[in-house]
Amino acid sequence: MNLSLDEASCQNFEVSARKEWLLTNGIGGYAMGTVAGVLARRYHGHLIAALDPPGRRTLLLAAVEAELVLGTHAKGISTNQYPGAVYPQGYLHLDSFTVGSVAEWTFRAKGHTIVKRLWLVPGENQVVVELQNAGDHPFGLRLQPLITFRDHHGESSFDAGFARRISFDADETLIATEVPYKIWHPGAERVEFNAWYYRFEMSRETERGLPDHQDLFCPCSLTYHLAPGETCRIVVGTGEVANVGTAPKWPADSSFVDAIGASLRHFCVETPERSAIMAGYPWFMDWGRDTMIALPGACLHTGRLDIAKRILRDYASVEKDGLIPNRFPEVGERPDYNTADATLWFANAVYRTLLRSWDRELAGEMLGVLHRIYRHHVKGTHFGIHVDPADGLLSQGTDGSNLTWMDAKIGNWVVTPRHGKPVEINGLWINFLRATQWIADRLGLDSDNSAERGIYAQAADTAQASFDRRFWHAGRGHYLDTVDPADGSLRPNQVIALSLPLFRANVQHAQLALQAVSRHLLTPVGLRTLGPDEPGYTGRFEGNMGARDAAYHQGTVWPWLLGPYITALVRYTGDVREAKRILRGTKAMFAEQGLGGFSEVYDGDSPHRPGGCPWQAWSHAEIFRAWKEDVGG
Repeated sequence: MNLSLDEASCQNFEVSARKEWLLTNGIGGYAMGTVAGVLARRYHGHLIAALDPPGRRTLLLAAVEAELVLGTHAKGISTNQYPGAVYPQGYLHLDSFTVGSVAEWTFRAKGHTIVKRLWLVPGENQVVVELQNAGDHPFGLRLQPLITFRDHHGESSFDAGFARRISFDADETLIATEVPYKIWHPGAERVEFNAWYYRFEMSRETERGLPDHQDLFCPCSLTYHLAPGETCRIVVGTGEVANVGTAPKWPADSSFVDAIGASLRHFCVETPERSAIMAGYPWFMDWGRDTMIALPGACLHTGRLDIAKRILRDYASVEKDGLIPNRFPEVGERPDYNTADATLWFANAVYRTLLRSWDRELAGEMLGVLHRIYRHHVKGTHFGIHVDPADGLLSQGTDGSNLTWMDAKIGNWVVTPRHGKPVEINGLWINFLRATQWIADRLGLDSDNSAERGIYAQAADTAQASFDRRFWHAGRGHYLDTVDPADGSLRPNQVIALSLPLFRANVQHAQLALQAVSRHLLTPVGLRTLGPDEPGYTGRFEGNMGARDAAYHQGTVWPWLLGPYITALVRYTGDVREAKRILRGTKAMFAEQGLGGFSEVYDGDSPHRPGGCPWQAWSHAEIFRAWKEDVGG
């Protein structure tokens, strides 16, 4: 599948200044920007390095200003947005753009053709920027790298001392920041510049109500003279310059489904510290819940079985009091364990990995972890997570906690608290019990060497009977979202339970619930998080961060929920034709905000505008998994 923009789209500023591209280096670093070249987010740049992989992501190279030089005249082919002005307007000369393993721009100006290619060096915090004379006549190119050294969540501003960090060597410009990096520019005519560019306007941050201006530093000007067919290249990054070779190739003729599978490489990272699935680009790290939900699609259906096993072992190694981490912080603090479902999703990922490829050694390791998890949940662990002995269901929640995936919190206000016994948590609990019993049976063990013989099957049967009796609401025609206290709001969480591999619902109840979900929650881009007729429904995901958090799970559409919905639909109705129709509709979403990216969320109301994170791991992984498992894509 070709992820590209044609001349008309490229030269339409409203389109090309919002369409985004992404490249990743496999250790948490990335490059990201708009097709036009405008730095519309604080996260846009040619190199955001992972200085403590996969975290401590730091913007080093924001952009490279480029001018076509013809004698005494110069024509800018870059595009910047400042308050009240777009200058230069290089997008007006942009003939095409394509992204795969490489981002490639083709410019035509003054009768000349210039091709810019950008790629990241795998496993290194280095970016290659290459420009080629693709025309028939020679010309000059003047390049001005715009650099900084800041956390990718922040903004950079004028620093009088930054120029003192710059030194110059043959073919190299050195930047002595906290972690030194360099610009390698062989063959360039370098002029020391040491100038600041002020007040770049980041329009996407304006929309989010966040600081929206930054200043960038230019240490030098680099001039090249290119004959037809010749290229020039600069490499920016930390360490010694790696063997960057030629630009990596991308299969242009891949199908849509194959393109989704290829895009999942962005999220899988391997570092000396841990293997992980990044929850989303640009701003999310690896979250336990997101990792375990995404693992089947991102690893098992893409041939990354070894990565899946390493991820499971890495998370198992930090299990504490029966919980795996909800979040690994970016800057070396202790992991957060504040989730009721990440641990249960972990068990699901263990089961699915072993089902995909039985590994007795891994099964034995994981069974020991699952035993500990079970005991802590029965005894009771943090945040009120415990099994209610009255009905065998899992209860959770304390004042101020937000333990399910609907976890938005504004100050002390938990927007969607869902305390008590949520429907998907208990589907996951039953799935956990049956998965643990399955592993013990495959290993030929009576659970824990007969100490817990049959306890998992018995506990699962008890919880399933309570689930059927307590969650079904005949009057509403769907499952309650929580019990104890009872909440009959129409939400998609019941579909998550229905989709789990070892959970089985009453078929008639499941079909009726799916009908209600299909009528009120299903949209072409995902499932609403709350029915439009329910109190508190919010149909637009917009405004400042507080307004967005308040809408996050109160009607906002999430594409990842299409995965569970498709699985439940096929399982309980057998309607593969309808499932395929819905999944085919996701093709339009794959280039709507990010080229080759499924967004995190959409508006609940039509028109459903994309929002949130432009590349969300579980959106990609669950849509891909549904294609592969449920409709044979």
